Amino acid sequence: MAKPGGSDESWEYSLRKYLLLLATLVATVTYGAGFNPPGGVWQTADPAVDRIAGDPIIRDTNYARYLSFFYSNATAFASSLVVIVLVLILSVLHDNGGITMLAPLLGVLRAVMVLDLLSLMGAYAAGTFRDTLTAVYSLVLSAGVVAYLVAHLALASRAPAAEDKRGQSAPERLRKVLMLLATFAASVTYVAGLSAPGGFWDHSEDGHRPGDAILKGGPHDARLKAFFVCNTTAFVASLLILVMLLEKKLCFSQKVRSYEIYGFIAVTLISLLGAYAAGSSRQIDTTIYVSALVGAVAVCILIQVVFVLLFQANSTEGQQTRTQGPLTNNGNGSDERQQTQGPQTSMDSNDRDEQQQQTHGLQTSDDNVSDHHQQQQQTQSPQTSNGNGNASDEHEKQQNPALEKARSLVLLLATLAAAITYQAGLNPPGGLWQSNGRLYKIGDPILLTTNPRRYKAFYYCNSVAFVASLVAVMLVRKKTLHHHNALEAAMVLDLFGLIGAYAAGSCRDVSTSIYAMALAGAVLVYVVIHVVFLTLDEKDGSSARRNDDASFEEREKKEAGLVEKRRKRLLLFAILAATITYQAGLTPPGGFLVQDDNRTGRHAGDAVLLNNYPRRYTAFFYCNSVSFMLSIALIILLVNPNLYRPAIRSNALSVCTAAGLIGIMGGYAAGCTQHLKTSIYIFVLAAVVLSTVVFLAAVFLVIHLRKKRR
Repeated sequence: MAKPGGSDESWEYSLRKYLLLLATLVATVTYGAGFNPPGGVWQTADPAVDRIAGDPIIRDTNYARYLSFFYSNATAFASSLVVIVLVLILSVLHDNGGITMLAPLLGVLRAVMVLDLLSLMGAYAAGTFRDTLTAVYSLVLSAGVVAYLVAHLALASRAPAAEDKRGQSAPERLRKVLMLLATFAASVTYVAGLSAPGGFWDHSEDGHRPGDAILKGGPHDARLKAFFVCNTTAFVASLLILVMLLEKKLCFSQKVRSYEIYGFIAVTLISLLGAYAAGSSRQIDTTIYVSALVGAVAVCILIQVVFVLLFQANSTEGQQTRTQGPLTNNGNGSDERQQTQGPQTSMDSNDRDEQQQQTHGLQTSDDNVSDHHQQQQQTQSPQTSNGNGNASDEHEKQQNPALEKARSLVLLLATLAAAITYQAGLNPPGGLWQSNGRLYKIGDPILLTTNPRRYKAFYYCNSVAFVASLVAVMLVRKKTLHHHNALEAAMVLDLFGLIGAYAAGSCRDVSTSIYAMALAGAVLVYVVIHVVFLTLDEKDGSSARRNDDASFEEREKKEAGLVEKRRKRLLLFAILAATITYQAGLTPPGGFLVQDDNRTGRHAGDAVLLNNYPRRYTAFFYCNSVSFMLSIALIILLVNPNLYRPAIRSNALSVCTAAGLIGIMGGYAAGCTQHLKTSIYIFVLAAVVLSTVVFLAAVFLVIHLRKKRR
């Protein structure tokens, strides 16, 4: 990537997409953890002790632990939103040449990232606290992390400056892969640690208290402890990997650093395996079978590697035999072969150079497809005449360049859509019956009994989205199907399936479902109006500028490249925001009623928060629905170049992104608690975080300007 102004790019900027992914996933898990706190929630109300259904159990059993978890989780959530905003601002400033502001924003970004990860660790420690073992182990690991970082920073400050090797593509690709691995490992272990395997007790019986893990103290107590130790180890190791990949000052010894990172990766993977084996079953033989699967997979991989190596060795020997045969039979064979193959070889090499330049231009430029089309028509004719089969691949890329540039994001969207629809199918909205009845059995969906049509609408829409996501994953890997518009059809079907499932499963009446679906249409109408009114003047003067300015095409090409970069960042945010809000809308905070409430007239399967505080639930529902429909509309717009280019240039999609962030924050404040005072604290916390960011930006800017003057 070009470096405007010749400035050096920091680790944070070079990994901005992965920082955005990390911050969004942290926001995802903290958003869900705020609605489903550790220890569970009360299923029934008890007016005698001033208890309401849906309140966190640990709020009554261990208030200090609840406050520690709640505010640490909220701080991590708010910090993640700030990181998202900072990364987007940083990218826009860099693209527009605002180099002066990059250094202050990078300093703020580092500080907020540290606060984000520390808050996440604090929330995990408070949420997983159950006994002496969990407390001591969490404290020891936390102290070990702090000591490790302090020692490495001290050693790095004394060591000579390491050579900058960021130009190497292989280490950079490895760094990005490790960032993805550590990000997903941290998010998975955070959620698993707060929701213990087997669930939690919601009443006192046989010596246990409400909020205690069901496996604690019984025959599976050792299994629960093994799960906690392995899961916590994987969580802390993944955080250490993230810190080491983001902090270049820890690179005092490249060799030692590589060994440490690979060691932490091995610890993370082994701990994930141990946590899954301990928590996914209750029998020793089943645990052994699960662990043996890893060995079987490793053996299969080794067998495949051996076959590939043998095949390559045999093919190499065959080529050597074919090339050496004429030399042994005729001493002049080499001269004859050089004379006959020389022109063909030079012509093929020229074709390969032209093709590489063409491919490189297609991958690096982010704009005018028509210019590439003309160039490819000029260069493809000699390639075709020489029998070069790569021309068809270039033609396939030419058919749909927008999808080729966003293959990884399309794959991410399809993967996450498959994950959330899979979970929604297993845990349908409305919950499951806890006992047998005349028209249902234990474990049947409550919504299927109370509203069969709505449940079937949700079920089929969710299933269509799930299957379309799997099809999209396969189509992304199969490039030959792109020009048949099969991938676009699968993605559109996936998105509309998500909209239908959300509208059917997130509410219980037709009018609310219509309002929810109308939000997506309202977003599209707003974007069209915004683009039409704000680009009208530009269209009127475009022809005059094109005739007067000889460098108009060059400026247009540069502007289109910046538009493509912004599209990828907005698409990444929209994909992950849709993931957050889809799950929260189908499983609202506080859970569902397991029986009819004659006092309020609510039925089984209705949201507990709706039964207790209808206004608060309405605020949560519409904030969450606005964010979800905004995200889906953004994804639809960002896939089509004819739609997203004018929308990005007019900042219409930036306005939608800001509205989506505000909706997520409003939904979190309304749904994470049923107490007005705590909701006010959330908004105060958000204001404090934003004020701190502005203050730090001003401080770093002053420091940067003083250094520049000196």
